[in-house]
Amino acid sequence: MQQYSKSKYVPALSFYWLTPYYDTVVGTTTRQRSFKHALILQAAFKAGHEVLDLASGTGTLAIWVKQNQPLATVTGVDGDPAILSIATRKAQNANVAVQFDHALSYSLPYPAAHFDRVVSSLFFHHLTWESKQRTAQELFRVLKPGAELHVADWGYPTNALMRCLFLSVQLLDGFTNTQDNVSGKLIELFQQAGFSEVAQRQTFSTIFGTMALYSAVKPS
Repeated sequence: MQQYSKSKYVPALSFYWLTPYYDTVVGTTTRQRSFKHALILQAAFKAGHEVLDLASGTGTLAIWVKQNQPLATVTGVDGDPAILSIATRKAQNANVAVQFDHALSYSLPYPAAHFDRVVSSLFFHHLTWESKQRTAQELFRVLKPGAELHVADWGYPTNALMRCLFLSVQLLDGFTNTQDNVSGKLIELFQQAGFSEVAQRQTFSTIFGTMALYSAVKPS
């Protein structure tokens, strides 16, 4: 699931012809294995948890979550049917049971207070501020009281080099929507949606800038 608006859906890496190369690009440029495994450890999944991977893309994070905690129920959701087909094949090849659903982030097909954990990686920077707000409110709705949100995405640069490197992401994905991330506004976003204990937990330096890991809790 990537950037979309009322008039146009923009797929992963901005162009549909690049979708088959998504795993290679992300894996070689973002330190994917390091930050996604850190996100998994941060989320501390338990047996019986209902877990949602928002904007699951090709399914890498959802598959790793299921492998980390086989007794959790893992669902991935994305707005791109083509990338969901890739995710489904990957899960089958990995011999893990992950359900993948087609939906947009601000209109999820799940009941209120359903999930124990929501995770998401490299998604929020694609959205306008309004869509970020609607998405955060929708995540608040589908999480159980006391449940947790864990997000990995571009964050406030840790130094001048990281800020310069992030310009390449902004050129590809747009300056307006990515500015919220580079300005450190995701904490404000989750707080406005009603989450508590919102924090940036750790950062990773990549060739495209600073990757930040966030956590938040829906109050009981």
